Amino acid sequence: MGLILITDDAAFSRRMIRKAVEEGGHQVIEAANGFEAVEMAASHAPDCIMTDLLMPEMDGFGLLKSLKEKGSKIPVIVLSADIQDSARQKCEELGAFMMLKKPPKAPEIQAAIQKALGSK
Repeated sequence: MGLILITDDAAFSRRMIRKAVEEGGHQVIEAANGFEAVEMAASHAPDCIMTDLLMPEMDGFGLLKSLKEKGSKIPVIVLSADIQDSARQKCEELGAFMMLKKPPKAPEIQAAIQKALGSK
């Protein structure tokens, strides 16, 4: 299946998402912030990135911007507890594939990944 990069500053959230992703048959690598995610995207070439929006150092917006500037075609699924129209619009402008409300349920995560992998 696919290699999925999970980016979230909260270890608990990464574990919860990881469990759902692995149950879907995918491999997982993890990053705690946007800077780590940019490095891991370059070195591991994941098939999909799932990222939190609000993180210290480099947030999800910064991650999306950096990936876009590098010409990345990796689909990015943004996770956020508070999806406001302005945040959704900014994510779309920066190339996000999809947004999911936190905390997502395992079937939502698995369906989103399948859709993202099918878009490549």
